[in-house]
Amino acid sequence: MTEQKLATRQAPAEPTGRPGKAWNIVLWVLQIAVAAEFLLAGIAKVTSNPQMVDMFAEIGAGQWFRVVTGLLELAGAVGLLIPVLSGLAGLGLAALSIGATITNVFVLHTNTTITVVLAVVAAVIAWGRRGRTAELANRFKR
Repeated sequence: MTEQKLATRQAPAEPTGRPGKAWNIVLWVLQIAVAAEFLLAGIAKVTSNPQMVDMFAEIGAGQWFRVVTGLLELAGAVGLLIPVLSGLAGLGLAALSIGATITNVFVLHTNTTITVVLAVVAAVIAWGRRGRTAELANRFKR
């Protein structure tokens, strides 16, 4: 066989590092679901929901920490829905969820299931959108 025939039999590579169509759909579904979760959580924090006020009082870092956390959650939720920012937002929300998990274990002594699941899913999004994060980083290198 000639080299040309061999080349046509191989699966085409993804030269841009972008995910395939099915994986892209899965990532968008995850991004929308996680964005909705963090949007609701962020709104509860920045609007001084009594449960959030009480929880952050128990944490002991001050109510400013509640507001900052809520703003970070809102920014991450919006970032997940902006294609160029989605990988970076996933990375930030994964880090935020890890911090929440640590706080739940050592300070609040509460169940960590939700924060662990959010951390894992946000990390999957960050990994799946790593090509977009690299593109974003390259824009700043120029």
